[in-house]
Amino acid sequence: MESTVPLNWMSRFWSYVERPWLYHLLLWLLYFNLMLTINYNGWPELPFTLKTLGIHLFFVMALVYWNLWQILPQYLAQKKIGQYFLMATFATFLITPLELICLYWVMDEYTAAQEHLLRNQHIHFLFNFFVLSLSTALKIGKEWLRQERIKRDLEKRNLQSELSFLKSQINPHFLFNTLNNLYALSLKKSDKAPELVLRLSAMMRYMLYECNEKMVPLQKEISYMENYLALEQIRYGDKAQIALHYPQPLPQSVEVPPLLFIPFLENAFKHGLSNSIEEGYVWIELQIEEKKLNFRIENSKSSEPKGELYHQGGIGLSNVRRRLELLYPKRHQLQIMEDPSSYQVLLTLTKEEI
Repeated sequence: MESTVPLNWMSRFWSYVERPWLYHLLLWLLYFNLMLTINYNGWPELPFTLKTLGIHLFFVMALVYWNLWQILPQYLAQKKIGQYFLMATFATFLITPLELICLYWVMDEYTAAQEHLLRNQHIHFLFNFFVLSLSTALKIGKEWLRQERIKRDLEKRNLQSELSFLKSQINPHFLFNTLNNLYALSLKKSDKAPELVLRLSAMMRYMLYECNEKMVPLQKEISYMENYLALEQIRYGDKAQIALHYPQPLPQSVEVPPLLFIPFLENAFKHGLSNSIEEGYVWIELQIEEKKLNFRIENSKSSEPKGELYHQGGIGLSNVRRRLELLYPKRHQLQIMEDPSSYQVLLTLTKEEI
């Protein structure tokens, strides 16, 4: 289960970042203090330094907000990169001379400062252009972070929707068969009926209360599969050979997305243990390496031509592929193979926690 502390910290951070006036104010205060530290040479010159920095800050702010409010949205946002650089250069050429004129006028009593200003006009231009470019980079970075946050929120909602869709697929199909078995066992007054009810209850509890998390402990997912397979074993009886193998004890740190393996089980029983197969099998194996989890399921193949349906999607397979792309981008391998007598699925997950 994921810790809520980082999420709360991030939500608080974004609640402040989404207030533009606040971080703009902080950035300008930081900029002013930096300039003051660089340019201030002694207490007697403090009023002069504050006055010149105030003028500089006024024109730099005018340049930056002209860029943010007009030039960026009109050109760079429309992917007119060449025109954007032309307009940014033009804005700098227009604002910088106005700043220099005002500074020269303020320095009327400081001849040496005026001469230094005239000699270094090009440095003022380059510096102002650098500040404008920095404002562009910060704006692009902030927009990228905002888009990434929106993307993560959408992916999270998609995962929840897809998980709900997967549940809706499993519930009617599986419950129908299980309740039919329970009815048949009740008529026979079989001793297996209470076991079936307990296992079904455990599965429903898991699906209703524990599958809303992004990740669940592997042990819980295996317990769900064991109950699933036990109910299917009751359904098929001696007609089916069903086995699940996994390392014991299981590492407590291993987690997987809830119900990730169930569509493979659904397809294995639907396509592998149909009425046309007198004796079939479903074999499942889990292997845990240092940073990998290997899931393998093999089932006997029906003589009916269902292979194309299996490969095109089956029950929830397209859903599984989408979840794998979102949760394990470039960190999973899914292979579905068939031969004349069997189907086989190999899934490898790679994750830091494993």
